[in-house]
Amino acid sequence: MAVKLLNPEGDFPAAGLLRRLAGMFYDFLLCVALVMVLTLGYQQGLLRALYGADTLLAMSEAGQLDRDPLLGVLLLLSLLTFFIGFWSWKGQTLGMQAWRVRLQQPDGRSITLRQGLIRFFVGLASWLCGGLGHLWMLWDKQSRSWQDIASGTQLVRLPKR
Repeated sequence: MAVKLLNPEGDFPAAGLLRRLAGMFYDFLLCVALVMVLTLGYQQGLLRALYGADTLLAMSEAGQLDRDPLLGVLLLLSLLTFFIGFWSWKGQTLGMQAWRVRLQQPDGRSITLRQGLIRFFVGLASWLCGGLGHLWMLWDKQSRSWQDIASGTQLVRLPKR
């Protein structure tokens, strides 16, 4: 993954909490759609082809499809690909683009794969702690959340075009 200077260039202010949360909500809706489509394709496409419709129905009624580790891994990898792909390509997911928020290194370059992985998993931990990691920016002098601090990245607010 090549690290590149992101456009527009400049020194931008840190993104505020409401702007970050709004972008996260947009991305949440996209991720829900992605999970639904992948789950449907996995269960009705792959599993139906492997087991057949009658066996799949019996497995579903018995609750055997409720905790499928392969589906869990597939969904996790797809969400990782979604976020890290957008973050490293343009510095913005679709929700971040709508709210003019960009993820970057402090020098304005795109993030690395390692930074993306750290950011993703620390972000999950932040939500599991009741969102405390996101609220942390209210007390941090540089307006950084836990994932910003852990990954060495920053979220900035881009100007209107």
